Amino acid sequence: MNIAWKEIKKNKIRFLILGSIVFLVSLLTFIISGLANGLSQDNAALIKNLPNGQFYMTKDANETYNLSRIHSRIQDEILNKQSDAVAFSIQMGFLNDHEEKQRSIAFVTSTHSEFFQNVNKGEIILDRSMEDEGIKIGDILTNNQYNGQFIVKGFVDQSKFSHAPVAYISVEDYKEMYKVNEMQLLFIPGDDSTQVAADLQSFSKNEFLNTIASYKAEQMSLNMIIWFLVVISGMLFAIFFYMMNVQKIGLYGILKAIGVKTSVLFKMMWTQMVFITVIALCTSIALSQVFNLMAPKGMPFYLTPEATIQLSIIFLIIGFIGATLSGIQIKKVEPLQAIQQGES
Repeated sequence: MNIAWKEIKKNKIRFLILGSIVFLVSLLTFIISGLANGLSQDNAALIKNLPNGQFYMTKDANETYNLSRIHSRIQDEILNKQSDAVAFSIQMGFLNDHEEKQRSIAFVTSTHSEFFQNVNKGEIILDRSMEDEGIKIGDILTNNQYNGQFIVKGFVDQSKFSHAPVAYISVEDYKEMYKVNEMQLLFIPGDDSTQVAADLQSFSKNEFLNTIASYKAEQMSLNMIIWFLVVISGMLFAIFFYMMNVQKIGLYGILKAIGVKTSVLFKMMWTQMVFITVIALCTSIALSQVFNLMAPKGMPFYLTPEATIQLSIIFLIIGFIGATLSGIQIKKVEPLQAIQQGES
């Protein structure tokens, strides 16, 4: 520990450069991760905020929820058996405000459930982002497919679907607008994946999210960027410590000659790695939170403490592996040969 600290003080510039690189890469990773999570929430917060459970749609829908039509007899049987089950539908559409300005909306309706907003005929509850756009409680909104008017009864947080704010409407209004009598989906909370009807196909939450158009492709691309940055940071650790170890072959030879064990030299290197990484990560976490506060309001940025901790642990593991691989040459150092190389 003492040797590691002395070397850091002696070679401040070298360690400052390494720390700066780790800081920049980790900051970029945190920001990309926050944007990926933000886009994920923007695309499917309605589904992600539900508890774990099973989603059901008809088999002939080919895993496309808006083609699913659940027979009312099957729906009634399941809802009678499972008290916490809920049938719901989602349709993309538009709402017009009093200035006839059209706004893209995801209409959602459901049977009575604690997991969805329950509204009466002619009422509507909107995602909070609509309030930011100037819509207020009591405003009148219209839709070209609906003969009546919607009265805004309230707002809910984090309720978006397919990058559009969700609008909760009653089942009666939904049937009138879309001329259908069947619901698209059934949701049963819990881990039990029992087949509830022969005509239905079940999905876990993650499986159902991947059936949403664009969600899988969007998240796959962003996650690939995140993991690419993590791998780059590991390679930087390995390359930088390798270069430092090559320059210190003579020093290692002297230390070995006076009886310092190889394990002590590895501990010295690991201590330096942990010291640099922790400072760089703390700084990048702080700046990513500042970015979260200063980012434009419409930017989907959502960096959770769990994701931050998870990425920090991954950075430490990658840094440890990179530093350890670069230190294999320490084990091969022969004291006399190393000292001769250092003198030459």
